[in-house]
Amino acid sequence: MSPSSSIDLTVSGLGYELVDVERAAGGLLRVTVDLPVHPESGQPGRAITVEDCEAVTRQLQRVFEVEGVAYERLEVSSPGLDRPLKKAADYARFVGEQVEVTLKQPFRGQKRFRG
Repeated sequence: MSPSSSIDLTVSGLGYELVDVERAAGGLLRVTVDLPVHPESGQPGRAITVEDCEAVTRQLQRVFEVEGVAYERLEVSSPGLDRPLKKAADYARFVGEQVEVTLKQPFRGQKRFRG
């Protein structure tokens, strides 16, 4: 099983939503989690807390030890205000909100858009 699928299964099994996984310099493995949205409101009931991040960290450390996933440091956090929109459900969740898009290549001489 790949580390990403292990992370996704672990995070969702704890009742959270996996937002992003990033491997960074120095062996850093950064995992971003959020709470799933309520079907009625389309929004999470509360914000992610430090205790939520600690619970996910402890469980991921156990899973990584069993599966032999290599990392030097594990960072689990909430997406905050700059939450990346990656899945179709993310876009649906934030309909009507202002977003900022940064392109890799300029479009009509511009790389950053806000709307």
